Amino acid sequence: MKRFVQVALLVLSGVGLLRTSLFTEEYLRYVKPGMRPLLVAGGVVLVLLGVAEAWAAVRRRRADDHRDHPRHDHRRHDHPEHDHPERDPHGDDGHGHDHSRVPRVAWLLFLPVLSLLFYAPPALGSYTASREPAKAVATVDDDDFDPLPATSPLPITLTDFTQRVQQDRRLAIKGRAVQMTGFASPAGDGADGWYLTRILVSCCAADATTLKVRVYGVAEPKADTWVTVTGVWHPAGKLGTASAAVALDVRGVKKIRKPTNAYMDALPFD
Repeated sequence: MKRFVQVALLVLSGVGLLRTSLFTEEYLRYVKPGMRPLLVAGGVVLVLLGVAEAWAAVRRRRADDHRDHPRHDHRRHDHPEHDHPERDPHGDDGHGHDHSRVPRVAWLLFLPVLSLLFYAPPALGSYTASREPAKAVATVDDDDFDPLPATSPLPITLTDFTQRVQQDRRLAIKGRAVQMTGFASPAGDGADGWYLTRILVSCCAADATTLKVRVYGVAEPKADTWVTVTGVWHPAGKLGTASAAVALDVRGVKKIRKPTNAYMDALPFD
């Protein structure tokens, strides 16, 4: 690959990372907030590497020009065929191949680079959730469940709701009006209800997992619409055991704006 292409890839990649991480919140579509300093550092390193590579190429070019055009050695001009006997005048290094051209497939490397600059892929949403099973929540000892506040409706995360439904043998969630936030994702062709969904990441979008609560009783919003729902546990299976359905009979749905960092299982917000 020609050197100017290598330099362009390094510099454009660095600029794209810096633009995404310093001047926008788009990086939150792919990584957690704590990764921002690393993205900035990575962008700076790529730009510096590109500049260093460009400077090194200029110095090599000047050195080659100096060797090809010496000022005082007139003998070299009398016998030009001995100047660079190892070089082929056609640029193929004696092997019959021209290595000065950039392979066509190499230009595809610019596509992800340009996407950082001009088009940021959307955050993970219903498409991903429809192809991922619900995440298994951590097991909690019965004695570790704290009494629920008397607030009604009770703000609760999808993780806490799942744990209360399937692990709390004190049945504290029974009959309680709860309120949860997530985005809508379809339950599948012909299936009753839809899913209130959250996607969680530990580090980046590559390790994403999905939390789902089945919703009954209201019309399904458009996929990827962020909503806060209010309802009570949908009685299916035995409450407090793994057979209990992680589901909700919803009484109200409120559309909300998408949170800045959507990869968290957070409490409802205004």
